[in-house]
Amino acid sequence: MGKSSAATQTTAMRLNPILRVGLFLVGCPVLLAVAGAFLPKHPNLWSVAVMGAVAVLGTSGLTALFVRWDGLKLDDVGADVVPRSGLRLLIGFFIGAMLVAAQYLITGLAGHVQWVRAPEVAYSQSGIALVGFLLLAAREELAFRGYPLRRLATQFGPYPALLILAAVFALEHLAGGYTWTNALFGAGIGALLFGMAALSTRGLAVPIGLHAAWNFGQWVMGNTEFPGLWKPVFEAGFENRVGQTEMISYVAIMLLTMFIFWRFNKRRFVV
Repeated sequence: MGKSSAATQTTAMRLNPILRVGLFLVGCPVLLAVAGAFLPKHPNLWSVAVMGAVAVLGTSGLTALFVRWDGLKLDDVGADVVPRSGLRLLIGFFIGAMLVAAQYLITGLAGHVQWVRAPEVAYSQSGIALVGFLLLAAREELAFRGYPLRRLATQFGPYPALLILAAVFALEHLAGGYTWTNALFGAGIGALLFGMAALSTRGLAVPIGLHAAWNFGQWVMGNTEFPGLWKPVFEAGFENRVGQTEMISYVAIMLLTMFIFWRFNKRRFVV
């Protein structure tokens, strides 16, 4: 009975952090749904910024609650703000902007599409778009690459944790209206890169910058639900081919960047 009791206690100790991560991951979309209540039926960039601000506040509070529950500190899950956080955010944003540029360069060189200025969108909207996408990126990084990633990495190791949370991230986007292809190869692959960046740099500033730059760049090029500064014009009958080129180049760029993060930071790639 003594050995059985000890084994049961050990199992319970291992399960408790996992159950708390599960509870955290349930709480985050609930908070997002609450934030979504602030959106009008036809959302615009201003309303997205408001939703992002509410979601960041809620997810930050949830993170602080669970970190305290586990007897940890914010820096244990990479969610603390330090003097170099701003610089790291800018570095991440620069890297993300280069990735977007690389994807559209490859897509443009493949042909059958060109981008033209969208006259209905003023350059002045860029500021609110940037703020909105930055806030939404911060919310998603806190929700997936902060507390849950560090806790699962402690339990299972970094690579299983990355895969688990990439799957959850893809499912959230699937529930949000993504197709299976875009959820798995778009959001899922992106989650792996952002998670790799979070573990490699031991913080969230770089992945937030990466994520924000990617989403902002997609908006600039007219590849989001909101009209951007530019819009693609396809040759007749080539829409699917261009879409395939975009997806293939995206996956290749993301995988290459993941390898670079791992290769140059593998000594730090620990929990």
